[in-house]
Amino acid sequence: MTKHSHTLSVNFTGGIISPGFLLELLETATNAQATHVRFGLRQQLLIDIPDKHLEAFKQDCAARQITFATQPNMMSAYPAAGIFVQNSWLSEGIYKDVFNLFEGMPALKVNICDSGQTFVPLFTGHINWITSSYTHYWYLYLRLPGSQQLYVWPELIYTNHIAEVSKAVESFLLAGHSPEQAYAAVKDGLSYISRAKDRDLDLPAFHLPYYEGFNKYDNNYWLGIYRRDEDFPIDFLKEVCTICLETRTGQLYATPWKSLIIKNIDARHRPLWDYVLGKHGINVRHAANELNWQVEDNCEDGLILKRHVIRYFDTADVRTYGLCFSVRVRHPASLFGTVVIRRQENKYGSKLKYMQRYDILYTADYNANSAQLLVYREAVTKEQLGPYIVALCKAFYEQRSAANVLQHYVTEQASLTVHAVEEKQVYQCTTCLTVYDETVGDAAQGVAAGTPFTSLPADYGCSICAAPVADFTMVREATLLAQPA
Repeated sequence: MTKHSHTLSVNFTGGIISPGFLLELLETATNAQATHVRFGLRQQLLIDIPDKHLEAFKQDCAARQITFATQPNMMSAYPAAGIFVQNSWLSEGIYKDVFNLFEGMPALKVNICDSGQTFVPLFTGHINWITSSYTHYWYLYLRLPGSQQLYVWPELIYTNHIAEVSKAVESFLLAGHSPEQAYAAVKDGLSYISRAKDRDLDLPAFHLPYYEGFNKYDNNYWLGIYRRDEDFPIDFLKEVCTICLETRTGQLYATPWKSLIIKNIDARHRPLWDYVLGKHGINVRHAANELNWQVEDNCEDGLILKRHVIRYFDTADVRTYGLCFSVRVRHPASLFGTVVIRRQENKYGSKLKYMQRYDILYTADYNANSAQLLVYREAVTKEQLGPYIVALCKAFYEQRSAANVLQHYVTEQASLTVHAVEEKQVYQCTTCLTVYDETVGDAAQGVAAGTPFTSLPADYGCSICAAPVADFTMVREATLLAQPA
């Protein structure tokens, strides 16, 4: 971060960014001598403006009707739609309908997410809306500021009432009421469409999709851009906006991983993107164990810890798929992660780095969406973080390997093979295709059920055409069922 600067935040509702608006904002920031911007955990934009240009920048933004964030951004899984989650009733259009229901930005953190995706955290908000299996009905989970405990609303709520229920809930929570009290008050005083919650929220197992680089989907490409130091050069982003405007790419998407996604890139336009990435030296193929981190906004100490542990990961060649890591240095904020590095409060007021100690925690069952944190190690030094976290990663895979999935698969395949061998056989007349089934027999000719074909009388003939036994052939019953009528 630039010294003697002031950080300003601009909210992009749900992470949706207009290229034209962003270009105007970046040009204004350039006039104020800013060189880089960053994206935050809640899909907002962070700009560092030198103090001596701050007032002029604010005036310029006011003249352009660019407003700065005074409330937390409304976060959503909109960036994942179409690329990380398919076949969901929550379309991009419905996301926008929900956003348009809100009059201004709520004072509390609101998350709006699809339950079928694992890209965007579900419960890092105070008011968390998550899709149910019923079209246009949502689960609602509440979390008081500063708390990790979740309260689930007893009903599913209809899409059109998300904004008004959120506003009512927010007013009660900010007034000091508990989530239970908020439910009772809203239920008593607000009319909204709901339905019974007949099942608990069923979430897929967590895995973070690889969200970087060029990736093909449908007939187009999407591009993910991540920055190791979180800084996006303004000159680079200006050219990104220009490409979007020239190729009629209507939206950019900020993600909770402090990255940028561009969808609907026509194959004909890929050379433009390759040119701009190369011109600015933007790497779009980082290691997966670097992409699955959540670090507090504006926190260089957190980034230093992240880099330190990643270097140890590289040395140990450790696998981290299915895990994500969060670093909490300054605030006990609700960060998303299966493994949490939390800096202890400095009890002695020492500014010496070697005196700092850290706790390592992990979520119950390694569930990234769990609110229950378990202590793994306490009061460890920075140098001990790498070895301990690697050991925790190995413990995660040992737990997942406790059930022998491979042996279960082999046994299951063997069972299927035996079943195929034991498949029922019948005998079919080659003349008229009449079937003799040993389990049924032929009562009309005095043959009892259960009589083997080989035990039929020598003078037995087809019950339809009287063809002799020699004209029957063995066939699988399944092939008879599969024949067209």
